[in-house]
Amino acid sequence: MTDDAAPGLPDLRASDADRERVAEVLRDALAEGRLDMAEFEERLEETYKARTYGELTPITRDLPVAGVTPPSVVSLNKEPLADGSWAGRIVGGEGSSTWAVAVLSGFQRRGRWTVPRRFTCFAFWGGGEIDLREANFAAGEVEINCVAIMGGVQIIVPPGVEVDVRGIGVMGGFDQRETGERGDPGAPRVIVGGFAFWGGVGVERKKTRAARRQEKLDRKAARRELRSASRDDAQDAHLRMLEGHKDILRGHRHGHGSGSGSREERQEHRYED
Repeated sequence: MTDDAAPGLPDLRASDADRERVAEVLRDALAEGRLDMAEFEERLEETYKARTYGELTPITRDLPVAGVTPPSVVSLNKEPLADGSWAGRIVGGEGSSTWAVAVLSGFQRRGRWTVPRRFTCFAFWGGGEIDLREANFAAGEVEINCVAIMGGVQIIVPPGVEVDVRGIGVMGGFDQRETGERGDPGAPRVIVGGFAFWGGVGVERKKTRAARRQEKLDRKAARRELRSASRDDAQDAHLRMLEGHKDILRGHRHGHGSGSGSREERQEHRYED
């Protein structure tokens, strides 16, 4: 994609998912030897600082996407959202994956995937991670059914998603801390059910890595601005103090000069007398 291909696109605000896609291309380029560590760190910092598509596009202009040849630039096209930011993530369909199993092993569902209306997972002496922070949803309400026997499943939801935990635990448990928190308007609702025996199902609410990185960069920028403002205030105070000292010195000189003139006048008067 080039800036000319979509007029006005460079001025659009980029999302956390856009920055994360660019970061993924940079990580692939580092692994393939296209970038050295210094270049990777420099571009990664630019990625997480970028606020618009126009700032993101040049970062990967000379890199291939996911090993594609010839090289192309990361696609930052954003589909229009009908009713707010969540509308574009409720996409319908059957979902990318409807089940997962971990027996003496583990499974993960994370990144860009579509959560089906009902997702079932089973963990026996193993563990699984279901990350919904960058996922799309097949419906406005989805159900995740977990069976954990001497194992565990961790579910990560983004801020704004309503969670309703209904699972049953026997010598195990389901994390209820996120239950009852109201979701954003138009956001999906996630129902977590199932059964845990000598195992557990955890639910936590976390921001994306890109969002946390951006917050960190924003805090650093705010501290730099505060330090700069403090230095400016100190310099202004110092200049005012110097000006005050100069005024005092000028006053002393003027006073001494007037006194000297008076003595000369008195001497002249004595000579005349």
